[in-house]
Amino acid sequence: MAPRREIELYQPVKAFLEAQGYAVKAEVSGCDVVAIRGDEPPVVVELKMRFNLELLLQAADRLSFSDTVYIAVADGPRSGLRGRGKRALKLCRMLGFGVLLVRLPETGVGHVTPVQDPGLYQPRRNPRRAKRLLKEFIERVGDPNIGGVTRTPIVTAYRQTALRLVAQLETGEATTKQIRAETGIGQASAILQRNVYGWFDRTARGVYALSPKGRQAADLYREVIIRVVAA
Repeated sequence: MAPRREIELYQPVKAFLEAQGYAVKAEVSGCDVVAIRGDEPPVVVELKMRFNLELLLQAADRLSFSDTVYIAVADGPRSGLRGRGKRALKLCRMLGFGVLLVRLPETGVGHVTPVQDPGLYQPRRNPRRAKRLLKEFIERVGDPNIGGVTRTPIVTAYRQTALRLVAQLETGEATTKQIRAETGIGQASAILQRNVYGWFDRTARGVYALSPKGRQAADLYREVIIRVVAA
């Protein structure tokens, strides 16, 4: 099957707008689609087969013509929305764009599904997430990560605390009471029991030692351990 082309989106979008009483014309002052209904402000639609940065840049430029700007994208696995649809729609909402999905059949004009309309976006703050962000920032010792890193475990404040327990157990097994007294970590028992990273082995009731994974972590995170123990 021959690749679909951007111009195939025009007729479905034109028909969709005309069905709502708009007069529609293409390529007006650089806009892919312009629709007028009575004395209402113009509706501008930018067409692209895939959702991408260029489409957003074009739509942003069209805001100089009208507050009512839509992006129209071909619906399907190659739309560029798969796997990031909610985030992409949120971004469009933040930028004030409406979104139209255009289904292009083998024959016929095609079908347009309006996903969201343009409008002013008021971001909603999440106090719990903001509090968690501040708590993590304050409790994290130093700056153990590199911004933008991928496929590398992030050293969180929780991981740093667990590594302090790893350092304590490198000399041998100990009771939770001894560990709390030596490290001053009040939640030591909970961290050892949860054993999120598999670093600890329970050798008796209330007694813990490093697991093989824990000894590997001691070597892997040696620089982090030095910093958190010294803090």
